[in-house]
Amino acid sequence: MQLATQTGVGARRRAPVTKERVLASAVTLADQGGLESLSMRKIAQELRVVPMALYKHVANKDEMLDGMVDIVFGEIELPSWRAGWRPAMRSRAISARRVLSRHPWATALMESRARPGPANLRHHDSVMGGLRKAGFSVGMAVHGFNTVNSFIYGFALQETSMPFGSPEELVEVAEVMLQGLPADEYPYLREVVTDSMVSGFEYADEFEFGLDLILDGIERVRDAADDGGSAS
Repeated sequence: MQLATQTGVGARRRAPVTKERVLASAVTLADQGGLESLSMRKIAQELRVVPMALYKHVANKDEMLDGMVDIVFGEIELPSWRAGWRPAMRSRAISARRVLSRHPWATALMESRARPGPANLRHHDSVMGGLRKAGFSVGMAVHGFNTVNSFIYGFALQETSMPFGSPEELVEVAEVMLQGLPADEYPYLREVVTDSMVSGFEYADEFEFGLDLILDGIERVRDAADDGGSAS
């Protein structure tokens, strides 16, 4: 009986603080309340240590943000390029959007880090490498990568600002909007809002539609370059 009690006490001892635990707690807190809610004090409370103990693992806020962004990059699936560059870029973009929907605070930080971590570097190298092996010039690979990224991040940012998150909430918002859209002044806006209510519009569905348009454009420019056109 005495041995069981001692074992139970040992099992309840808190795990040692590591850089991985500090960053994981920071990500969780940011997911819950955004970056503005993040502080060393709150992270320390989560880990049940004094704030100064955290500085053994992260030197400052920039290093913490670098690590947090690296965690997010690590969650994005690196695509297989065997089926071709277009399916790979498509699946990578869809995975990135899903990850950013879990971590909306990260959208504005993804390409901002001056000291990217290993997952960040691995992700970028994989995508650029896949495009280069598919026959893209360095310049065209950069154009394609940046264009798709801009769409991913822009869509993710706009998605978080939508005043509705489900078809039911859309109907409620649309009904309010219609009250301020007289038919004789805004006939086309009323048409769009009404159609959205009837069709059960899902803003998330717009992502793959827009993504395919962008990939179509990249493919046309690339094919034109292969046929002797210019694409730097």
